[in-house]
Amino acid sequence: MKKGKPAPSKSKRSGGASTAIDALQGARILLGVTGSIAAYKCPELVRRFQDRGATVTVVMTAAAAQFVTPLTLQTLSRRPVYASLFEPRDEILHLTLTEQADLFLVAPATANFIAKAACGLADDLLSTLWLSARCPVMLAPAMDAAMWDHPTTGAHLGQLRAAGVEVVGPQSGPLASGLVGMGRLADPDSLLAAAAEQLTSHTAMAGERVVITAGPTREPLDPVRFLSNRSSGKMGYALARAAVRRGARVTLISGPTALPPPFGVELVAVETAEQMAAAVQKAFRDATLLIMAAAVGDYRPASVAAAKIKRQAAGMRLELESVPDILAQLQPRRPRQLVVGFAAETDDLLARARRKLDSKRLDLIAANLVGPSKGFDVDEIALTLLDRSGGTTELGLLPKPAAAGRLLDAVMALRGAPKGLHRRSD
Repeated sequence: MKKGKPAPSKSKRSGGASTAIDALQGARILLGVTGSIAAYKCPELVRRFQDRGATVTVVMTAAAAQFVTPLTLQTLSRRPVYASLFEPRDEILHLTLTEQADLFLVAPATANFIAKAACGLADDLLSTLWLSARCPVMLAPAMDAAMWDHPTTGAHLGQLRAAGVEVVGPQSGPLASGLVGMGRLADPDSLLAAAAEQLTSHTAMAGERVVITAGPTREPLDPVRFLSNRSSGKMGYALARAAVRRGARVTLISGPTALPPPFGVELVAVETAEQMAAAVQKAFRDATLLIMAAAVGDYRPASVAAAKIKRQAAGMRLELESVPDILAQLQPRRPRQLVVGFAAETDDLLARARRKLDSKRLDLIAANLVGPSKGFDVDEIALTLLDRSGGTTELGLLPKPAAAGRLLDAVMALRGAPKGLHRRSD
C-alpha cells in the first residue's frame, strides 16, 4: 500500500515564486474533524492556518466532540462550528459549506470515515459534505498501525486516490495504543504545505477548455462483431482527471471502456472513428487544448453485414477501407490553441513520432512503445515527449496518473504563461 508523504514547502508548479504562505493567504479552508485521538491537534492546526492568512470553518462528527469540544474550535476559528445535518438554518449546509470553500481537508480522517468516503455513504453532515464537494479535497489519515495496515483500508485509499483525492500522511511514531508504528496524523507543517500545493495546482489550468480523447474505437463488421484494438482508455482518463484537478473544464470523448467517468468531466461516449471525429470537431471549436490520447482505428470494413456472418468452410476475405484522419480534418486553429497527439509504435519510435508531429502540425507528441504487456491495457507507461522546436524529453516508466501530470506540465510550459491563484469572490 502506498503511503502518503509530506509535501514540499513550495508549490512545484509555482516556478519558485509562491510559498505556502502566499498560497494560503485569503484561502477558505473547510476542516473536517473525525473521532480520532489525534483530534486534540486540530486547535493548533486551525491557528497555523490562520497564521498563514486563511479562514477556517470546522465541521465535526459526533465522535470528534468526544476528543475536542466544539466551543474550543469555535473560539479559535471565530466562526460557527457545524456538527448536525439537521440543525435549523436558512441555508442547506451540505451544499453551501463546500460552495464557499477553496479546500476541504479532513484531518484527522479515521478508518471509518475513509471507508464511508470510498463507498459514497452520507449519513451525517461531514460525509454528506464530502459527497457533494466540488472544491479540492484532502484526507489526513490517523489510526492505529493495525488499522492502517489492513488491506481494506488500503483498498479504500486506493479508490480515493484514483478519484483525485490527495492523501497526506500518516507518519510513523508513538501511537495512542502505546505501540510505535505508522498511523500518526501528519504534522502541521506537512498539512499546510500540502494544502498550499493543492490550492496552487488546482488553479494551474484555470481558464483552459480541454478536450481529451480516450480509449479504442470499434468498427462494426456485422451486428455482433467489430474491429478494434487493445486500448483500455486508462491514459486518456488519467489525463482528464489530472486536468480537472488543475482547474480546467474538460470534455472527455471516449470510445468503449470499462472505466468509470472521472469526476467533474463532461463525457461524450462514441464508438466508431467517424463518431469520434464528429465529436472532436464539435468540441474543438471552443477548446484551448486538444489531447488526442485515443487509439483510433485506421481501417474499417468496406461494408457491414446486416446479419451475423456465418462460418464458411472455405474461409472469407475481408475488404477494409481507411477511416477519416481526425487531426488532418481539424478546422483551422485559433492562436494559442494547442494540439497534442500520441504515437503508439512497435518499432522506430522516435522517427515515426517526429514524422507524425510534423505532418499533423502538432505542438507536442507523446510517444510510447506498445506490445505484449506494454503501453496498452496496463497501469504504467513510458512516454517520450517531442515538441515542435526539436526538443525531446524522456519521462521514463511511470504510473499513468503520474505520467498524465508530467504531460500536462509540459503542455503548460509550452503555453508559457504561468497561472496564479484565483479566489472566488462570493
